[in-house]
Amino acid sequence: MAKKLFGTDGVRGIANMYPITTEMAMQLGRAAAYVFKHKDRRSRIVIGKDTRLSGYMIENALAAGICSMGVDVLLVGPLPTPGIAFITASMRADAGVVISASHNPYHDNGIKFFARDGFKLPDELELKIEDLIFSDRMDSLRPTADDVGKAFRVDDAVGRYIVYLKHTFPRELDLTGLKVVIDCAHGAAYRVAPAVLEELGAEVIAYGVHPDGININAGCGSTYPEVIAAAVREHKADLGIALDGDADRCIFVDEHGNEVDGDHIMAICAKDLLAKGALPDKTVVATVMSNMGLDIALRQLGGRVVKTDVGDRYVVEEMRRHGYMFGGEQSGHMIFLEHNTTGDGMISALQVLAILQKSGKPLSELAAVMTALPQVLVNVRVSERRSIEELPAVGKVIADVEGRLGDNGRVLIRYSGTEPLMRIMLEGQDQDDITLMANEIADAVRSHLGAEEPGV
Repeated sequence: MAKKLFGTDGVRGIANMYPITTEMAMQLGRAAAYVFKHKDRRSRIVIGKDTRLSGYMIENALAAGICSMGVDVLLVGPLPTPGIAFITASMRADAGVVISASHNPYHDNGIKFFARDGFKLPDELELKIEDLIFSDRMDSLRPTADDVGKAFRVDDAVGRYIVYLKHTFPRELDLTGLKVVIDCAHGAAYRVAPAVLEELGAEVIAYGVHPDGININAGCGSTYPEVIAAAVREHKADLGIALDGDADRCIFVDEHGNEVDGDHIMAICAKDLLAKGALPDKTVVATVMSNMGLDIALRQLGGRVVKTDVGDRYVVEEMRRHGYMFGGEQSGHMIFLEHNTTGDGMISALQVLAILQKSGKPLSELAAVMTALPQVLVNVRVSERRSIEELPAVGKVIADVEGRLGDNGRVLIRYSGTEPLMRIMLEGQDQDDITLMANEIADAVRSHLGAEEPGV
């Protein structure tokens, strides 16, 4: 069955427009509470959020829906997505809910769920929640009187998560002597990230730590690494770390201000894990968006890369299915299953910092383990989602580009799971050539599916 609400990472949209309305948030809360409610004891669901203005109204609507089904709510306030996964599992709650649109602008928002074990929901559970909403069966399932739920605030959630993060860093190491620039994107990690680095001994220069509800991801964070690149050069720092709005991903810049993306981070960490014999089946799980250079680097190190569809949930599913322990995405989502159940920007940062401290090498030297093939990604905002088979003129342009690339590159076309975008990615031997080719495809898509850019 096709899902009506859930995409690759929860329910997403413009806040206060369907499906991100208070009415739908309440329905999602009610349905999730019914699905996760334990029959033999009082049940609890954690709710956390990032710093978006719309988080307040969605949080209250979700809490109302959950309580109306006889389930208690634990409110943790602004906390990174992986922190909510951690709190859910640590407190033995029955589920967790995150209110966030990750790296998107403030006017967007989203709702995603974690199960009791801290992992994201499989498709069948998301379909079950949708079925409860659209079948109107919920009206006959209301508890009454003293069977409705209560809401409680977890005041020490930030402190718990900070302690947990520090425990993922090798006990015999610290960050003394390192000057680190951190950009928190005015998002959920604005308190957590600087505190962790400072408590481990680093000299920290913090950006993006003054959220006002509308400045999340605004010209900062992991989608704007040039901000920390300039800061690293200005402050002569050892490296920079940029998180996104919900801090489940991170991008680095080295001591020269050059970006080090998720593929290079995977190569750095995989080399270290292989050397320690801690990479099961010598395998890293990545998505189809990862650069071919990662495959080449892993082969040279004696390992291999397994590819999945785009989305960290699919990376995690592949890891759990086959017993792999490490994977990620080019965008900076890294999953270290030894430490957490989902992508965690600060855990990723701490693993790289540990390698840096142990090796005594600068980040630029560590990143040289992988050489990326030239790659270009063009996003086209679309008015509707139609398959390429339905657009023969676009298909003809794609086929022509593939013929010109031959065996020396590839074309990947996909729709975003969280935004009305078609993503056009090309790899090849020459940056200028593949940029021209990508724009040829983008122009063809715009002529058939193009949409106006939304107002803010």
